[in-house]
Amino acid sequence: MTKNKKIQVMIVDDHQVVRQGFTMFLKAFDDFELVGEATNGEEAVQHCAELSPDVILMDMVMPKMTGDEAIAVIREEHPQTQVIALTSFTDDRQLVQKALKAGAIGYLFKDISIDDLADAIRTAHRGDPILAPEATRMLIQATRSPQRISYNLSERELEVLALLIEGLNNPQIGERLVISRSTVKFHVSSILGKLGVSNRAEAVAIAVENKLV
Repeated sequence: MTKNKKIQVMIVDDHQVVRQGFTMFLKAFDDFELVGEATNGEEAVQHCAELSPDVILMDMVMPKMTGDEAIAVIREEHPQTQVIALTSFTDDRQLVQKALKAGAIGYLFKDISIDDLADAIRTAHRGDPILAPEATRMLIQATRSPQRISYNLSERELEVLALLIEGLNNPQIGERLVISRSTVKFHVSSILGKLGVSNRAEAVAIAVENKLV
């Protein structure tokens, strides 16, 4: 960080109280500047393109587009922006794996102290990884415990896949999940890619065979 240049931070969380809490936290430090907020992954991707923050504090479980999905897009389109995944779920090993695979530089829990979070933001801005000790423990356990094939589908993708199995089309899925048709199309395309298939029928067949939903 150059002298006198503040670290520009964006907050992404679907809960207003959480965003307000992080906003107050950032104001307590002279070297941070809040440049934007987003309530879901779609907004995060859009605002990142407009604001080019240095570091994003990204919730992992959100509507419309999950944290790991947003992280993957942001890291692909804006590699200069570092993302710290933040979650309240302290026992979800898959969330840790998804966040890091998507490109997050850090994974922390929301009960972290403000001093530790401040240090984490500075560490991420330098390009160095930061993991909560519990997240590290879960990753170590993951290397020792075999898991059934999940194809790395997000929670939202599993929801969309379940509706594909029901035979719903994109407009119907959008109405059921209260998301736009373009978002449904994004999720369906992602599902086909992760399952390695070319059409919805093949995706449904794999889902049923492997009991993905």
